[in-house]
Amino acid sequence: MERAPANAKSYDLRLREVVEDDLPIFFEYQLDEEANYMAAFTSKDPSDREAFMRHWHRILGDEDTINRTILVDGQVAGSVALYRDEEMDGPEVTYWIGRLYWGRGVATGALALFLSQVVKTRPLYARAAKDNIGSLRVLEKCGFQRVGEGKGFANARGAETEEYVLKLPEEG
Repeated sequence: MERAPANAKSYDLRLREVVEDDLPIFFEYQLDEEANYMAAFTSKDPSDREAFMRHWHRILGDEDTINRTILVDGQVAGSVALYRDEEMDGPEVTYWIGRLYWGRGVATGALALFLSQVVKTRPLYARAAKDNIGSLRVLEKCGFQRVGEGKGFANARGAETEEYVLKLPEEG
């Protein structure tokens, strides 16, 4: 289990492998309408539990995907992952944090921990809706830089949505 440095925050932040018991909690977090709106590019029907479970079982079986559960004081706070997308020149990171943990530095701490202790590959990419200021701040605090823009249909918004493409450059 990966653990954040003791001085990271006033809570115990850890990453561990995703286990089956995490999935119902992830599903509940996915039902949050505001979180879906902010994420924008989500599943067509976040309330479809069977589709959610099929998706997670598929990605957990994918050897090219790295998934971790984010724990705060021993409680499941969300997930962070690395996956490959055909549209990108390299692997991409993504994360989802339960709303209870928003604004506490959990996303930034978890992503920083993921990047320093789990995923050493560079460059890495990420995407965020242009109006998702919180996620953009997290990515930029972790060293990602805006390198492009895109637009796509966002299921959670029912409309074309603009996004930034960000890149974590190679060290050096």
